[in-house]
Amino acid sequence: MTDTPRFVLHHAPRSRSSRALWLLEEAGVPFEIAQHDFAKGTHKDPAYLALNPAGKVPALVDRGPAGDWSSPAVVTESAAICAYVADAVPEANLAPPVGSPERAAYATWIGYCPSVLEPALSDSVFPRREDPPASTLGWCPFPEALQRVEAALQSGGPYLLGARFSAADVLIGSLLQWLQAWGKLPENPTLAAYLSTLAARPASQRAQARDAEQSAA
Repeated sequence: MTDTPRFVLHHAPRSRSSRALWLLEEAGVPFEIAQHDFAKGTHKDPAYLALNPAGKVPALVDRGPAGDWSSPAVVTESAAICAYVADAVPEANLAPPVGSPERAAYATWIGYCPSVLEPALSDSVFPRREDPPASTLGWCPFPEALQRVEAALQSGGPYLLGARFSAADVLIGSLLQWLQAWGKLPENPTLAAYLSTLAARPASQRAQARDAEQSAA
């Protein structure tokens, strides 16, 4: 047993790594932040590329539950990090147990953000010169993608899994928060109520405060 925090998050403020920061705050476990500066290109340093060859943030280093793994594990991609931490820290109740009925919907929403919402948003904001055949895409148009989120919230709520908050809400919610701040989220009372619920969570507020501090540093 050591006093070394289990996790190290490679993070740049106001990026996709902010959702991993929020998730770690929700998990309630000790962690360190290795801050990156896009302007200085620290995410392209050889030492960091050895962790994440894509040269992007986030990347999460897991030193083990006691902080003493001789070969720490590395997880990249924000959706994978959120799912990994939720399973690695089961006492935080950020994911339904494997084998439970709720796990199916949870797994779907974990994949929905990077595989449907984000590419559909990119197509909406940066349209192609020519539309590719619909059969070649694994995602629907962005308005339809949002409608699925809205339908899930209307069928239960206040979270995607009904009364249960999960890592899926961090992924989907962080994207919607970013769209709202950017002025790209359509007026929608269901989504607005969802974002208000997420904004009231203490862990979300702590993460945003840390992000703001690091942005100002």
